[in-house]
Amino acid sequence: MAAAELDRVLVATAVPVERDAVAGAFPGGTGIEVIAVGVGPALAAACTATALTAAALRGEPYGLVVSAGIGGGFQPEAAVGSLVVADEIVAADLGAETEDGFVPVTELGFGTVRHRPPADLVPRVADATGARTGAVLTVSTVTGTAARAAALRDRHPTALAEAMEGFGVAEAAAAHGVPVLEIRAISNPVGPRDRAAWRVPDALAALTEGFGKLTPVLESWNRHDS
Repeated sequence: MAAAELDRVLVATAVPVERDAVAGAFPGGTGIEVIAVGVGPALAAACTATALTAAALRGEPYGLVVSAGIGGGFQPEAAVGSLVVADEIVAADLGAETEDGFVPVTELGFGTVRHRPPADLVPRVADATGARTGAVLTVSTVTGTAARAAALRDRHPTALAEAMEGFGVAEAAAAHGVPVLEIRAISNPVGPRDRAAWRVPDALAALTEGFGKLTPVLESWNRHDS
């Protein structure tokens, strides 16, 4: 594996406060670049693809893309302030509502609704950071009711977290043939929106702490051994 592939990691967050929380974990010269790609899967995909294309044209391609930030956690498995690393990145609301319930787009004969991060890298990241592993759902509309939270868990029993960008970032990475991870720090429970229960500063601190433990893992992982 070329040194450029080993050293170059792109971390994509939604907003600048998440970007700054991740970037605060890395000393200079690590080869890990952190960018804010915007909110939602479409903008995240477009901005991530642009960054990957620009790097490839410079002759400095990335060897790994990481979608990172805060998100909602399915209780009680993903407690507020904890970390989750995705073993599946799932587009949870890409499909059609029918009288028989939700039908994912794949059952309509189109595209994909899930990406799988490298199976050998996910447990290494979890071990290093103390994160739980499970599906992270990407939604375009954040869950705000107990009924929708229950419906999502019914369709995705291994889901631990919900956010808005992971699948878009993963689509861009897949188009460039680059592996992808998703790491989320839990800021609030998935379900009824109770802003008084949100712990955004705690989640951002957990994000910084988690990424601070990741540099040796990311720098030693060889994608071609997967």
